[in-house]
Amino acid sequence: MTIIDIHNHVTPQIFRDAIQERGEWFGLGPDVGELHIPRFSISPEDRMEEMDQMGVDMHCLTINTGFFQYGLDAEITKVIARECNDELARWTSGHPDRFSALASLPMQDVPASITEMERAMGELGFKGVTIGDHIAGKMLDEPEFRPFWRSVEELGAVVFFHQCSSTVVEYRTPRYGLPNTIGNLVDRAITFGTLVFGGVMDEFPDLKICLGHAGGYTAFGIARMDKGWRAGAMEDMPEFEDARTVLANAPSDYLGRFYYDSCTYTEETLRFLIDMVGASQVVLGTDYPAPMILDDAVNWINSLQSLTADEKDAILSRNPERLLGI
Repeated sequence: MTIIDIHNHVTPQIFRDAIQERGEWFGLGPDVGELHIPRFSISPEDRMEEMDQMGVDMHCLTINTGFFQYGLDAEITKVIARECNDELARWTSGHPDRFSALASLPMQDVPASITEMERAMGELGFKGVTIGDHIAGKMLDEPEFRPFWRSVEELGAVVFFHQCSSTVVEYRTPRYGLPNTIGNLVDRAITFGTLVFGGVMDEFPDLKICLGHAGGYTAFGIARMDKGWRAGAMEDMPEFEDARTVLANAPSDYLGRFYYDSCTYTEETLRFLIDMVGASQVVLGTDYPAPMILDDAVNWINSLQSLTADEKDAILSRNPERLLGI
């Protein structure tokens, strides 16, 4: 059984070298990329040693979200994405049995994103892409992103959603780590809701989307989404009208169309997620080596009494293999 972690991050060495040499990289300073956490930019050999200690056979690598940079001039972000992807490709080509990867894209420029995704999937052999919940405030159900979704489906690319900045909490309070601990999870639920209500999942039925951090509050809030969808038929609830007119089926019918990682931290939360979305839709994801890492994830999952042996094997191996096409 090959144990695959689909949620982990890398700070590219090319960025770290540039910071040490001249203090910046394409205008980005040392506050980007979690530079202060050395484990984000350790060598492939050192990472593989840590993976062995954790019982993980393969990392599907993603670049740190500080390098998404959707607010910069697209020409700069194109270069950042390309150089980050090239560095991940050196990892995957050098150790194909230990690393696969998801590409970063300049999502503020849809044609350029499609071009880079095609390069990553073709020339570099990547499994898909990683993107933020919003593109400088724009949600992914906007019409301008339809060509992107069409290309994603045609290429069979995995799309892994990870927060880059909270649209809900960050502008209300930066305190107590709440943009991460709360805003992160809210943003993932908004991503689910907009892709479902916005018709993306109906228009492109073969999408392979994974929602990081267990889909945030999606599973917990789905009953309320269903309630709002039903309320759309009520004349005295006009704010819900478009929830019913644009969607033929209840939002909960779409839970099984997404994948969700296992980064839940408690047995009760993981059990609830499995019961809501199905054991076939949950994959191992640790957030390694971030401070919010799911510690000793493989041993933890194998120790859980409420999960069957088949569910454990599915989460650790079969589901990520199916998602990534390994």
